[in-house]
Amino acid sequence: MKELTHGNPAKLILLFTLPLFVGNVFQQFYSMVDMLVVGQTLGKDALAAVGATGSVSFLIIGFAQGLTSGLSIITAQRFGAKDAQGVRKSFATSIVISLGVTVILTTLSLIFLRPLLLLMQTPPELLKPAQDFISVLLAGIFASMSFNLLSNMVRALGDSRTPLVFLASAVVVNVILDLIFIIHFHMGVAGAGYATVIAQVFASLLCVWFIRRKIPLLQISRKHFSFDKEDFQIHLKAALPMGFQSSIIAIGAVVLQSALNTLGTDVVAAQAAASRIDQFAVLPMMSFGITMATFTAQNLGAKQYGRIIQGVKQGLLMSGAFSILAGTLVITCGRAFVSLFVAPSETHVFELAQTYFNINGSLYWVLAGLFILRYTLQGLGQAKIPTIAGMMELIMRSFAAIILTHSFGFAGAAFASPLAWIGSVAVLLASYFKAMRQLKQLDQQQQMIETSEIGLEH
Repeated sequence: MKELTHGNPAKLILLFTLPLFVGNVFQQFYSMVDMLVVGQTLGKDALAAVGATGSVSFLIIGFAQGLTSGLSIITAQRFGAKDAQGVRKSFATSIVISLGVTVILTTLSLIFLRPLLLLMQTPPELLKPAQDFISVLLAGIFASMSFNLLSNMVRALGDSRTPLVFLASAVVVNVILDLIFIIHFHMGVAGAGYATVIAQVFASLLCVWFIRRKIPLLQISRKHFSFDKEDFQIHLKAALPMGFQSSIIAIGAVVLQSALNTLGTDVVAAQAAASRIDQFAVLPMMSFGITMATFTAQNLGAKQYGRIIQGVKQGLLMSGAFSILAGTLVITCGRAFVSLFVAPSETHVFELAQTYFNINGSLYWVLAGLFILRYTLQGLGQAKIPTIAGMMELIMRSFAAIILTHSFGFAGAAFASPLAWIGSVAVLLASYFKAMRQLKQLDQQQQMIETSEIGLEH
């Protein structure tokens, strides 16, 4: 396990972020591989069907991912404070909460899936394949929840490399199963869903094996599952806002997808392909943000307040540099990336996708700042303000879907994410500066205490 409370902050942040970034790339390969195989073997309509479910998946599975990230922050804080029993108790509490949420999410999502797709005005020719694909993923929420919980717990203790290895292994499984289920067994888009769920189960089992063999700090017994109301409240206070934040943002994506669905299959296919490339491009910035949550939580537990301030500044600089590189890459090479999903003859789809890249790529630097601010505040235990910022993202995306898409078509829709980033940053800035001032005061008090203790010793 790796403590982030000692050593050069910039070096630690970068070394923690790099495997996390690669791991996130492999995470995206789950859906990326599905779309590659579907688009190249089943055609544009099948690709659009998978793409039309992206916002629904984000809405439901995104809640699970946000929830487990919030749970792991409490674990990281206790690890930073060197509270071994607290870490084990946190892990046990997180398992119970995750199991309960999994049952609720699975039941509700399967019941309301078709009405939601209809509400989103999914084109009739895409409705059945879209439902076939997403229903498999939703029935397998347990797999996504278990892997995200276990991998986040491992990262909370400072190990961002091991989850990367397990993700890479799962992607290989996913690719093989995609080819077998879709090409050999002719299972259609549902085959891609089954491949993803099985691969996530495989990755979860690898995490269980690793924890049992290598991480004594996460090895728990029945006594750690004793009900503690206060402990549950602490975890829910950190986890639920992060889960709801992801869902709130996703609701905006659902509203946007509903507007896009009225513009035809070409637009849906272009959005599906371009958004997948976009998800890869923003991974460096997102990875720096996730790193800051663990870095901040560990150092907060260790009362290393000055290191948090220093680390945030260095994280902003590094993430900002990567955002410029990523934006340049998608704008100049976007067409080549889209060709992975779409046949060369679909010229209109390529033109639409390039519009998306030009608008989003030029504003990645705003997103870089958003990730650092949001995750730093979450690492400090301030979950409410990021949730309010998520509501601002919903408002801005809805504005783009309802007003801009009606007035400017796909170009208006392409502004949805940049507007959401700007609105969210505007909400977070005041809380961020207030948090930095408080940390500076705590650091000064800590230094005074340490100085007086040294004086007493002499």
